Amino acid sequence: MVRIFCKNTGTSKEFVEGAYLKDIAEEFEFDKPYDILAALVNNVAQGLRFKVYHSLDVQFLDYRTYTGRNFYCRSLCFLLYKAVRDLFPESRLTIRRPISKGYYCSVDKGDGTLLGEADVDAVRARMRRIVDQDVPFRRHEARVEDAIKAFTAIGASDKVKLLETCGDVYVTYYTLDGTADYYYDELVPSAGYLKTWNVSYYRGGILLRVPDRHHPEDLAPFREQPKTFEVFAESQKWNSIMGLGHVGDVNEAIQRGTASDLIQIAEALQEKKIVQIAEEIERRHSDPSDPLRLVLITGPTSSGKSTFCKRLSIQLKACGLHPVSFSTDDYFVNRLDTPKLPDGSFDFDNFDTVDHDYLQKDLLKLLSGEEVEVPEYNFVTGLREFNGKRLRLAERSVLLIEGIHALNPRLTEKVPDNEKFKIFINTITSISLDAHNCIPTSDNRLLRRIVRDFLKGALTARETISNWPNVRRSEVKWIYPFQEDADVLFNSAYLAEFAVLRTHAERILATVPRNSKEYSEANRLLKFLHYFVPVSEREIPGNSLMRGFIGGGNY
Repeated sequence: MVRIFCKNTGTSKEFVEGAYLKDIAEEFEFDKPYDILAALVNNVAQGLRFKVYHSLDVQFLDYRTYTGRNFYCRSLCFLLYKAVRDLFPESRLTIRRPISKGYYCSVDKGDGTLLGEADVDAVRARMRRIVDQDVPFRRHEARVEDAIKAFTAIGASDKVKLLETCGDVYVTYYTLDGTADYYYDELVPSAGYLKTWNVSYYRGGILLRVPDRHHPEDLAPFREQPKTFEVFAESQKWNSIMGLGHVGDVNEAIQRGTASDLIQIAEALQEKKIVQIAEEIERRHSDPSDPLRLVLITGPTSSGKSTFCKRLSIQLKACGLHPVSFSTDDYFVNRLDTPKLPDGSFDFDNFDTVDHDYLQKDLLKLLSGEEVEVPEYNFVTGLREFNGKRLRLAERSVLLIEGIHALNPRLTEKVPDNEKFKIFINTITSISLDAHNCIPTSDNRLLRRIVRDFLKGALTARETISNWPNVRRSEVKWIYPFQEDADVLFNSAYLAEFAVLRTHAERILATVPRNSKEYSEANRLLKFLHYFVPVSEREIPGNSLMRGFIGGGNY
């Protein structure tokens, strides 16, 4: 017998060795408004078909948890792939990226015809039939060589390259009614768990709709994001220029010794975009009928705002302008006046953390030609200080304001909209592990922040992970609502950055204690990072956006 301590109830029970987590969950009485989808076993995520052979701590999870959502959405992607494959045996489905509260997917039917709405209706009906039949997802362990042969036989070259370069000896893959697929983490036990979803025809492909994270019985509300979609399409074009579709392609290129070329091309493409933005700002600034005076730069945490602002300033100077800049962070209220979260901790991402009235007064003075002494926030003492930093806008000057609230209209409501140029920076990760395993944008930024916080001595990996849910909630409330209002979106995602971050992140994540609740996320990120062939940071130039996170930059 083994003893299982259930964290949901705070009680223990004994079970026979080899019992499934699914059966164990049914034996503990606690509030279960939604299906249990996964569990944390000694702080490591496991599927419900996991068998217990030792005494363990277990926490059962539903869709409202990050891990539960990941299990559900991965399984839903497999369900979509199965339905498409059944209807169009020669097809190729590519799950491109999360967008509009769902997943955008492209389908090559393999018969020379384009996907249409009738095809999507047929896919939906096939998916629903599989769910109604409650077809099980079956888990298989195999030697990598055998898995490679199996995926080679069905033409899944993306998975073959990933498996060939990841360095594993054994891998786990899944089948759904005889159709095989590979996912880098676990699935739910069967298709019957997938109760809430939809598919619709969208921009020539399929939008896979998923449940709302707070109310899993409902679909997440659709939100049209044309500018975000355009930036993603641009990133896909950049990848195509370099001949890279998935992580396996990047790994192969690195193994061939061409990492330096990949990095230089990625840097050149980003610089080209910054030049285009600078030229547009100069054009509008020089237009006597509609002069541009203010550039607002925002984005979520770890998107690269500060370094982008510096690189844009250089290009503006090359255009003959005189950029003057400051950060909204310098207008933080004194720490004791910072708004607080319900648990009593400081809410540093709240809009009212910035003294926006004081900032706007200084802004209007600057735009009227006056000299202003702007404050500098001391993050050690938590006080706003005045250290003699004076700014004035001269002829051909343009003012740049950078910060997470820069696009909030309340911050600059007294400045006419035609005098503003709004830039939103995000990390739209365009590369995927393979055709069915896209990389969440938030993983990109979380790894950046873990590395930066640790190297600067600000926070441990455990502390950064612990605070991440609060950061994400604040972004959804205060930052992302203004993304589509921007004049231009800049993608700071870096094609080879996971390969570079791995060299730092692995040792940093290894410091997270196994007995902490943050270990689950650290373990997941470590599993994810091992798919990338590492690259030395020496390849990264000093003015790269990446230097803002790994150090050693020119700025």
